[in-house]
Amino acid sequence: MQTTFVPALSKMLVNRKTSFKDSHPLSDFGPDENLNDNADIDWVNKSWVRGLLRFCAFVSLVSVSLNTPEMFTISIHLMYITFIFDLIVTFLFSAEMIAKMHIRGIVKGEAPYIKDRWCQFDGFMVLCLWMSLILQVFEMTNIVEMYSYWSIMRFPRPLILIRLFREKLKFQLPKQRINTIFKRSRNQIFNVTTFFLFFMSLYGILGVQFFGELKNHCVKNGTDPSNVTKADLMIPDYYCSTNSDYGYHCTKGMVCMQLELSNVQRGFDGFDEFITSFFTVYEAASQEGWVFLMYRAIDSLYAELAFVYFITLIFILAWLVKNIFIAVIIESFAEIRVQFQQMWGSRGSATDSDSSQVIQCEGNTWKMVLIDENKAKGWAPPFFQKILCSNFFHTFFLLLIFANAITGAALSFKGQGQAPGSNKLDGFYYAELAFTVLFDLEAVFKIWCLGFQGYKKRPFHKFELLLAVGNTLHVVPPLYRGHCTYFQVLRIVRLMKASPMLEDFCFKIFGPGKKLGHLILFTMCLLIIASSISLQLFCNIRNFDKFGRFDQAIMSMFQILTQEGWIEVMNGVIEETETGGDQFFTYLCAIYFILYHQFVTVIVISSFVAVILDNLELDEDIKKLKQLKAREQVTESQQKLPMRLRVFTKFPNHPQMVYLYKIPSDFSLSPVRDSFLRHFSTPEMNLTVDIQEITEENTMVVKFSPVKLVRQDVGGSKSGGAMEKRSGITLIVRDSAQQKMQVCGSTQLVPTGPKSLLSQQYQLRMGRRSMRGSRPGSLKTRSTGAKENGDINLGTITSSIVNRTRTPDDYDIKVWQQRKQQAEIKRSQQEDDLRENHPLFDTPLFSVGRESRFRKICQMIVNAQYKYTLGDPITGKELNSKYKRIYKLLGLVTYLDWVMIMVTILSCISMAFETPKRRIMNTPELQIAEYAFVICMSIEMGLKVLANGFFFTPKGIVKDFGGMLNIFIYAVSVIFLFWMPEDVKRDSPGQVFMLLRCLRPLRIFVLIPHMRKVVYEFIRGFKEIILVSVLLVVLMFMFAIYGVHVLGGKLHKCNDPYITTKEDCKGRFFQKVFVTKMKIPNGTESDAGFFVPRTWSNPYNFNFDNIGSAMLALFEVLSLEGWLEVRDVIIERVGLDHAIYVHVFVFMGYMIGLTLFVGVVIANYSENKGTALLTVDQRRWLDLKGRIKLAQPLHIPPRPDGTSFRAKMYDITQHKKFKAATVFLILVNCGLLAVPWKSSDAHRTFILGSISAVCTLLFLCEVVIKMIALTLKGYWTSRRNRFDMLLTFLGVIWIILHFIFNLTRQEGDANNVFGVIIIVLRFCTICGKHAALKMLTQTVVMSVLKSFFIITGMFLLILFYAYLGVILFGTVKHGNNLGRQANFETTPMAIALLFRIVTGEDWNKIMHDCMVAPPFCTIEGNFWESDCGNASASIVYFFSFYIIITYIVLNLLVAIIMENFSLFYSNEEDALLNYNDIRNFQNTWNIVDVNRKGVIPVRRVKFLLRLLKGRLEVDLEKERLVFKHMCYEMERLHAGMDVSFHDVISMLSYRSVDICKSLQLEELLARQELEYTIEEEVAKQTIRNWLDSCLKRIRAKAPPQQKEHTNLISNLRATNEQHLFTLTEQPSSAAESSEDNRNESPVVRTRKKGMVELQPPNILVQPPPPPTQSPTMRTSPRVEKERPTLKKRSGRLSSGSNYKGLTVNLSQTSEIKSETLTVSPLQKTFTESILIGENVSTNIQSWWGDQFSQQHEHEN
Repeated sequence: MQTTFVPALSKMLVNRKTSFKDSHPLSDFGPDENLNDNADIDWVNKSWVRGLLRFCAFVSLVSVSLNTPEMFTISIHLMYITFIFDLIVTFLFSAEMIAKMHIRGIVKGEAPYIKDRWCQFDGFMVLCLWMSLILQVFEMTNIVEMYSYWSIMRFPRPLILIRLFREKLKFQLPKQRINTIFKRSRNQIFNVTTFFLFFMSLYGILGVQFFGELKNHCVKNGTDPSNVTKADLMIPDYYCSTNSDYGYHCTKGMVCMQLELSNVQRGFDGFDEFITSFFTVYEAASQEGWVFLMYRAIDSLYAELAFVYFITLIFILAWLVKNIFIAVIIESFAEIRVQFQQMWGSRGSATDSDSSQVIQCEGNTWKMVLIDENKAKGWAPPFFQKILCSNFFHTFFLLLIFANAITGAALSFKGQGQAPGSNKLDGFYYAELAFTVLFDLEAVFKIWCLGFQGYKKRPFHKFELLLAVGNTLHVVPPLYRGHCTYFQVLRIVRLMKASPMLEDFCFKIFGPGKKLGHLILFTMCLLIIASSISLQLFCNIRNFDKFGRFDQAIMSMFQILTQEGWIEVMNGVIEETETGGDQFFTYLCAIYFILYHQFVTVIVISSFVAVILDNLELDEDIKKLKQLKAREQVTESQQKLPMRLRVFTKFPNHPQMVYLYKIPSDFSLSPVRDSFLRHFSTPEMNLTVDIQEITEENTMVVKFSPVKLVRQDVGGSKSGGAMEKRSGITLIVRDSAQQKMQVCGSTQLVPTGPKSLLSQQYQLRMGRRSMRGSRPGSLKTRSTGAKENGDINLGTITSSIVNRTRTPDDYDIKVWQQRKQQAEIKRSQQEDDLRENHPLFDTPLFSVGRESRFRKICQMIVNAQYKYTLGDPITGKELNSKYKRIYKLLGLVTYLDWVMIMVTILSCISMAFETPKRRIMNTPELQIAEYAFVICMSIEMGLKVLANGFFFTPKGIVKDFGGMLNIFIYAVSVIFLFWMPEDVKRDSPGQVFMLLRCLRPLRIFVLIPHMRKVVYEFIRGFKEIILVSVLLVVLMFMFAIYGVHVLGGKLHKCNDPYITTKEDCKGRFFQKVFVTKMKIPNGTESDAGFFVPRTWSNPYNFNFDNIGSAMLALFEVLSLEGWLEVRDVIIERVGLDHAIYVHVFVFMGYMIGLTLFVGVVIANYSENKGTALLTVDQRRWLDLKGRIKLAQPLHIPPRPDGTSFRAKMYDITQHKKFKAATVFLILVNCGLLAVPWKSSDAHRTFILGSISAVCTLLFLCEVVIKMIALTLKGYWTSRRNRFDMLLTFLGVIWIILHFIFNLTRQEGDANNVFGVIIIVLRFCTICGKHAALKMLTQTVVMSVLKSFFIITGMFLLILFYAYLGVILFGTVKHGNNLGRQANFETTPMAIALLFRIVTGEDWNKIMHDCMVAPPFCTIEGNFWESDCGNASASIVYFFSFYIIITYIVLNLLVAIIMENFSLFYSNEEDALLNYNDIRNFQNTWNIVDVNRKGVIPVRRVKFLLRLLKGRLEVDLEKERLVFKHMCYEMERLHAGMDVSFHDVISMLSYRSVDICKSLQLEELLARQELEYTIEEEVAKQTIRNWLDSCLKRIRAKAPPQQKEHTNLISNLRATNEQHLFTLTEQPSSAAESSEDNRNESPVVRTRKKGMVELQPPNILVQPPPPPTQSPTMRTSPRVEKERPTLKKRSGRLSSGSNYKGLTVNLSQTSEIKSETLTVSPLQKTFTESILIGENVSTNIQSWWGDQFSQQHEHEN
């Protein structure tokens, strides 16, 4: 009994972490709840006990959230209540801990308590609970002060919330696989974080050295720098420069002085030293407050330096590097999607077992709905049920919902707002009451018709019932226009059913709500835990309104989540802790907030994007089916001509006819078409064969087995004969086998073991081929139609039956290609017909002759283009040229377009100098470029019209939107040039033309094809963007209605903060003005300000008095700008409970709505790039090909032989410790830049320079050691080494200048900058020394290169908007945010301001400043004389710019980063080649390529393959056939010429992947054909070598009486000589023959002229034989040693069924003219080799049989 119990118990313990749900194994990551063998304390594992403990965890969280000094100040009884609850919870958890210790054992046992992680967590929570209880006892007895740092001890307690959901941590995959995925994602996140920290450190160092301490301010003369007040500062406060060459200079009466202020006074951001600079760079990278740092640097130092520094910082850190985190999360979700397809269920709604789906009409659409067959029918008669299902019923209530929404939106509050006690029961109340009654009746009617059980079956009915109940409560007068208003606005959701497209899109995004719901739940739990932890950390700060209560804490942490004002929260905490004097705690606080901000803004937000993209993704199998469908749709390409060309088909045909004269004939000749005569007057004649003419009887197309969604039955009668049954079974087996091979899984499952990738994939190919059969037309399947005796070959009949049973759904890539070509031919034929039948077709302006010389000259000018060739026209190989990119750029467009691009750019530069005061109308210098542009464009348009036509020609210039834009820009430019209005009023036609003239930069989009492609791709994906925009508009509309009903008229307040009532808001008051953000005292003098009248009004920037203002405010909130102001105003003037409204809208709009833009833009980009339908394996294959293309051979020489001094130096330089020491030395050298190098502090600069000089000398030693190890030539071949040597050389020069020459102060500063640049450049070399950093750097660099046209397009859009801004807002008076540094006065200033708006920095406040209207401004005659803004234009201008640039264009960068991240970042666990494999190949290539030229002779490939190690290693003893195939592939593809580095590694990459899963269909078919051919050729060469060896033995052992066969043997040997045989293309039958028929067919002997067919051993597609049976490629001495093996093998090959398919063609000598072979049309698919020899003997077959029989007898 004991012996059986112990294994059972062990098995239970092993399997305790695996449970089952829906027949899927679940890996349990939760705590172990089943380990209990004590019946006395089995209560621990009871379900109700676990539920009680989870409830206790929630109670503990609530208790610790209420345990703050401020809460106890509000209610002292709360202290005792929380103590009692904590005491109860602590005792319960302590009892659980003791029970588990008793069950498990503390240290010893099967699963001791202290060794289980969850038990450790539970024990730690119990310890924290006891510590909290003891601390609270001390606080209650006043032993410990209430506001003390001891409260920090409670901060781990909120983690107890994890106990609520940890039991749900179960996944439907093995735990090892889950851990692998999580480990991979964790490593990627760690590497990307390191990369982000690298760039932050780089910009931190640059900030310290470039800017340093920015402490200069404009103050009054005589100000004490150590005792400054606000009265001493300039109003407003400005930074300044003491140097007259740069920066801002103070006005008269002020002086620029460096102030001595503490960090609390001047703020915690700056570039004083590295730590402060590091934190400042992170703040700027979050795009929060960066622009004010830039303005500070502009005023203090060089403006150009500040612009470049901060703009590149935003571009690299905020737009590139941080978006790599999104790529990491999305890649992880893609991997999880493949592995976890069972985890979240199907995307569709699951149907119950007792339910079925039927088509039912709902409104204007037909849908599949669930119908429960056993449900109650309801009590209504059939007539009313028909009404329920009628179209009228659904349409009526949809219109009713629409009317309800319009009625709710019509509410508005005018005048001075809504009085607190005003009557809410107005006409809108009674209208809402009527709507509520109607919708309640609808719900009752549906319940009456369907029955309650049938009604609640559908989730949408439950939603309708909830709305009916909620709105019924809403119309109760006390609850009207309260929180129940949510139910009123939620009715609008029902309108989605009116748009099936929108409904389907919403279902696609939100339908699989499990993932999105879990992510939202995780975000909320994280927010609650982080808020409670922060509450306990900072609740001891007195009078701090950020973390005094839990509601304040959660609002502050949510504020950090949205990135709006998060620096304010962090600086507030740091300021309070800095005041306490604890510097260390200050740094800890900063690190805490930065880590939280980084996690929630990078990981959490990226997870929302990943989930939305995952919902938009298709399953892997569906992708493959859609690939096939997409290829089929491509064949159905557009055959119709454009409408502008189809106009000619409406007119009768009038072909151009000619008459023939002076031709002697007895008959009169009819007119002949000119085209016909011209066609046959040429000496050349092309005969075209129509492929449609070939009938099915004459042509048989070999098709691979298709992938079919539904298998169609084969029609026709069935005789039931053996042949038909055999052929049917063969067809079924072959189709199923090929379907398994083609529609295979999504993840490459490479067998584990010691085999290399090449061996594994070869075994996989051979295994599939044994299931699928051989290639049609190969030697193995070749057969003839008739036997020599006249019998019909069974293989031909079976093949014909197989072809007859094929269905029209068979997919054939050749048929698709033919159809596509036919479509193109038909379209060209239509144009040719029109050109022939209509003389005016393709005639520019209906006047220029089609074939006129003048038009040809114009065409030559228009189409003249630089023709660049990147490949050798003979060999086809790619040419390596240093100027390849320049040549490619020159050939991008025609010469004429290049000229116009330059002219347009010069014209745009000229427009940039225009200002409201310096207009083109009164500035002749600016008119030069305008005249030049119009003249050049006139010439261009004229040439293009004369060459290609205007509209009714195939290549007319107005054939698309780009041509229309060209004509529009040209027309506007011409009209404006001739008009040149002197007086331009506001909103006049003159100003409209000036605005339209700003479209000129967009013409570059039309001229450059790549930029035009970007626009077209954007337009193609505009449908999904419109749907997302509609969803967000609906969301804003719903919340706007709620805001009008609940907040309308309630936000009015007196502008005097001391007046609280409307009646007292009269007279005037003293308004203080803003001076500075610094925390400095006011001083003894009174504050600066002026008297203003008191007004009772809404806030300046927003209100909810009507639906328009509410929508405007909510759009600003949606952009996360100004939502804090909206929240604070609502809390102040309405109440804290209404702050939920703003937070819910921000959460829904930001976390879900705006991430939809990211997901949709990325999805559209992938679709346009053609990667949307690619599976994960196919994407990885494309990435691998990209990595291989970018890989280059190493230029480092190999290790020298022997143990010489150079070899030892080589070993030292290649050692890991040497490389690590080099990196450490670089970090030490860069650490010297942590403080500014200034000549003013000569002592510190001398010390830092001396240490840097020592580091430079060490770097010089490194260079010398590497030169010794690698030789000078080998060292110079590496670019990295050359760069290191250059930096070392420059460092030596710096040492000489720094220590030898006596430099002045200015020269010393310049020399210090020179040294800093050298150190910074050396710091950048770390990226090349770390593998992960190198890959991520390549990702960023390649992303910038690939996004060049997108970035250029974004700049052109910014330039276009800058021109508009100068005209619209160039003279607007300055406001709160529109001022000296941010304005539209000039184009450069407008560009800088728009770049600020792209980052979202206070864009809404600038918009409101541009909306200024009288009486706050003055309107004059011309627009440049007025200082007023334009409200309508401002809204349209800023909204359109923000949406297009921020929501769409910037998200394209995310898509490009994703693409390049998967390209460069590979994982060591990938089945494909990773960077280690490529590196091993580079090292091996480096050994073989002794000349370092990147190419080797093809004969050296075999040596290269033998030297490969690792996953690319091939065991020649076991995998000799793979080695032969690879060698022959190189010889065949390159015809004995040199092969390059990329040729060999590309071949290895194909051989190392599962081509059925990784390659797309076209590439797969081509690769399979190549591999089939190579295998056959290798097999034929093997057979030849084997025959040669056999004949040699026969000749050596032959008796004298067989000497007459000498001539025959010589002839056979001659056939094996390389110079006497050729490989000829001989067609083979395309008929498919089953394996059974081939095996049963007897030996066929067909004799023709000079042809003898033999049946060789069938070894082509079988798995590789053992090493003792592997035939060799060439005759070698080893063959002689293996003669016994050859004898045995030849004996096994003597059976009749093993000699099929080889045709040995022994004809006359090649010099004699041979007979012409008749090739049927069906024999054009595959090729085979035939041997051509001389003096063929007629008795060769009998002789061959005798030889084999003798050999067999000899072996026996």
